[in-house]
Amino acid sequence: MPRVLCFGDSNTHGSPPVEVRGHYARFDAATRWPTRMAAALGSGWELAEEGLPGRTAAFPDPVGMGDHMDGRIGLRIALQSHGPLDWLVLMLGTNDVKARFGATPSRIAAGLAGLVDLALGVEMAARHPALHVLLVCPPPVERRGVLAGEFLGGPAKSAALAPLVAGLARERGCRFLDAGQVLSVSPVDGVHFTAEGHAALARAVAGVLGADGVSPGGAVR
Repeated sequence: MPRVLCFGDSNTHGSPPVEVRGHYARFDAATRWPTRMAAALGSGWELAEEGLPGRTAAFPDPVGMGDHMDGRIGLRIALQSHGPLDWLVLMLGTNDVKARFGATPSRIAAGLAGLVDLALGVEMAARHPALHVLLVCPPPVERRGVLAGEFLGGPAKSAALAPLVAGLARERGCRFLDAGQVLSVSPVDGVHFTAEGHAALARAVAGVLGADGVSPGGAVR
C-alpha cells in the first residue's frame, strides 16, 4: 500500500487555536488534517504523522522551545524511522516568520529547499527509492491574541512565501499546494487552524495525492 509521511509543525500535530499560553491541547484523530486525509484516501494508504509544535524549516530555537525545533533534525530521524515511503507531505514555514529569527521569505524558502534536498538526496534514496514530495505552503499568519508578540512582521513575510515555495517545487520536481487558497488561520491566535480548516486542508491534500498518487510498487499513476 502507498505510505505517506506528513511532516510539519503544530498545525500538522493538530494543535487547536491557543487562548492560554502553556496549555497543551490536540485535536483528535477525527479532526486532524493528516488523519482525515488518510481516511479520504481510503484503507489502501498507510499514514505516519510527524507534527511537532514549534518546528521550523531550518532554525534551532534555544530561546523558545529547543534546538530540536530545527526541521532538519526531525526530518532526518523521521525518514530513517519510516519507510519505504511513497509520499512526503511537507508543510513548514509558519514558525520561521517569528520575529526572533529575523528571516526573510527567501531565507525561509531556502530552509525548505534544504529539507527537500535531504529527502530526495542520495542518503535517503536507498531507503525511499520512489519518494514523491508534496510541498504545502502554510496560510499567512495574523497578529492576534496571545501569540501576536512573537509574530511581529510575520504577516508580510508569510504572505510572500507562496510564490517562492511554488518556484522551489517546480525546480525540485515536487507537487505544490498553497494552503492559503483553501483555509485561513483562526482569528483567536492568528496561527493555528480551526477544525473546519483541518477538514479543508485534508480534502485538498487528499485531492492531490489521490489524483497524482502512487501504486503499491511506487510508480506514479
